[in-house]
Amino acid sequence: MELKVINEQGQEAAKLQASDVLFGRDFNEALVHQIVVAYQANARSGDRQQKDRSEVRHTTTKPWRQKGTGRARAGSNGSPLWRGGGRIFPNSPEENFSQKVNKKMFRAGMAAILSELARQDRLVVVDDLTVDALRPSCFRKS
Repeated sequence: MELKVINEQGQEAAKLQASDVLFGRDFNEALVHQIVVAYQANARSGDRQQKDRSEVRHTTTKPWRQKGTGRARAGSNGSPLWRGGGRIFPNSPEENFSQKVNKKMFRAGMAAILSELARQDRLVVVDDLTVDALRPSCFRKS
């Protein structure tokens, strides 16, 4: 596999012979999808929360008496059946969304992605990369 080498002006300077072990793999769409989904799932913070019926703000008295009104029985307006009531199975902030990807699967998926990019001529090598000055925000301590 040959990769283009470009210079600072963006013109093709030379060709570079690349390893077929890394850049000659077949594209495995299912594996790449699994790696991308795991990457995005591991980036989730999992800090959303909903309230259950004990956490919503409501009164503890019955909204109307048990018998004689012609309406359905009701014990609390914090019930999940009522508007403004709590959720039945709420999301908890401790939920973990992380997914494990084996090392061999990750390496095979990345090799498949790089191979596909090289086949489509979307992967180039930069000859020389020089930076004149860094922005002061790079040195800011946080």
